[in-house]
Amino acid sequence: MTDTNTLIRLSASRLAEKLAAGEVTSVEVTQAYLDRIAEVDGGERGVHAFLHVNAEEALAVAAEVDAIRAAGGAEAEALHVLAGVPIAVKDLIVTVGQPTTAGSKILEGWHSPYDATVVERLRAAKMPILGKTNLDEFAMGSSTEHSAYGPTRNPWDLDRIPGGSGGGSAAAVAAFEAPLALGTDTGGSIRQPGAVTGTVGVKPTYGSVSRYGAIAMASSLDQIGPVSRTVLDSALLHQVIGGHDPRDSTSLPDPLADLVAAAKTGNVEGMRIGIIKELHGEGYQAGVENRFNDSLELLKEAGAEIVEVSCPNFQYALGAYYLIMPSEASSNLAKFDGVRYGLRVLPEDGPMTIERVMGATRAAGFGDEVKRRIILGTYALSAGYYDAYYGSAQKVRTLVQRDFDAAFTVADVLISPTAPTTAFRLGEKLDDPLAMYLNDVATIPANLAGVPGLSLPGGLADEDGLPVGIQLLAPAREDARLYRVGAVLESLLEAKWGGPLLAQAPELAAAGPVETLVGSQEAK
Repeated sequence: MTDTNTLIRLSASRLAEKLAAGEVTSVEVTQAYLDRIAEVDGGERGVHAFLHVNAEEALAVAAEVDAIRAAGGAEAEALHVLAGVPIAVKDLIVTVGQPTTAGSKILEGWHSPYDATVVERLRAAKMPILGKTNLDEFAMGSSTEHSAYGPTRNPWDLDRIPGGSGGGSAAAVAAFEAPLALGTDTGGSIRQPGAVTGTVGVKPTYGSVSRYGAIAMASSLDQIGPVSRTVLDSALLHQVIGGHDPRDSTSLPDPLADLVAAAKTGNVEGMRIGIIKELHGEGYQAGVENRFNDSLELLKEAGAEIVEVSCPNFQYALGAYYLIMPSEASSNLAKFDGVRYGLRVLPEDGPMTIERVMGATRAAGFGDEVKRRIILGTYALSAGYYDAYYGSAQKVRTLVQRDFDAAFTVADVLISPTAPTTAFRLGEKLDDPLAMYLNDVATIPANLAGVPGLSLPGGLADEDGLPVGIQLLAPAREDARLYRVGAVLESLLEAKWGGPLLAQAPELAAAGPVETLVGSQEAK
């Protein structure tokens, strides 16, 4: 029997093999992760990756999988390869039986009456759901410091941020509290946390994974995707959650390619890898640049052709994004009004009108960053400013898409650092929103164009010994290319380091009891 400490450090694919071989049970695996959460997630110095822990249901699903495997026969043979492998879910994705808060007080304790499509697919694959992970409120942030329930900490250094908005999912995987997680990526919220925590994060092609049941921030940008410790693990999870969904009007009808086979291809010989001129160099930390250059050399030695491409309109992508995203967010968040569901705050005096209830509720329920973006978006969409701001930003979006189209005529896959720096300290950029926004400079173009992106660990920066992320980008619908190149680069880098990067992460001390902050059944 594998000891618990070793068990939680196995990749999801290796766990799946051990489960299928009967070397370990899903109950043992699930309990090992629940014990790990109890050990390191709570208290003042805990990771605080989880907002809600789903122990009872997770163990019940695990026991069901074990019973099916023990009985054998057709039902056992039909089990998905990831059946019995636990997973965590970002608390922006609705789940029956658990609260969904979007990291906001306005939804504290709220329970969805239905599951998101991706959650339905996890349940169909019989993957125990460990709980819901922390995030910047309504996914608005790059550090998970904007959660109404307190920040998540980076397992590499508890005084640093785990990225955002999906820092909870990335930190849970990096801290060995879950082998897999789901995140959402609007401008880099899967990839940037992956970069600073030493995990793998994937933003699929827009429309290839259903958004039904993901609380919308910016509908034309949001995308659900996998968080894992290896490229193969992300491919396995992507294969579970992807594919057409008639309930999502933006869902692509195309069947998914065999992403797992792509991750197992094992070579990049003859592939053209394009360095994006505008996404490295000046403004990027020296240690980030060094690890990026290491990756280029390894790919070149493996037989890939390295070419440079220019995407001149990428310099305007950040500005365009911070007009389009707040505009769509201001519209999407109008539904949180204190009338239909969630928090309701009554005005202390004066007439009890819907408008005054709405104002009191939104003032109390939304945090500063959400209010800032609602104000920005409302202004950009207002009469007299729509064409000058939102309309102009959409034109820039088209130019960014054209830059990608041109780049992919000379390169099969594009490459850049995922983020310009390693993880910064908690509180360091809270009072400077513009500095915070710059963390997404390399990830935002993919969301504007709808193309897929993958971030994988590129090593440790020389200055601070913290993880650096390498980003790969492919044309829309060509997610398989990311997994092919990503798996090869991962293998080359691990050979260089002498093993997985997370094996070098410092061991976390016991942090105290976990409190389920938003598990209340009362405020439904």
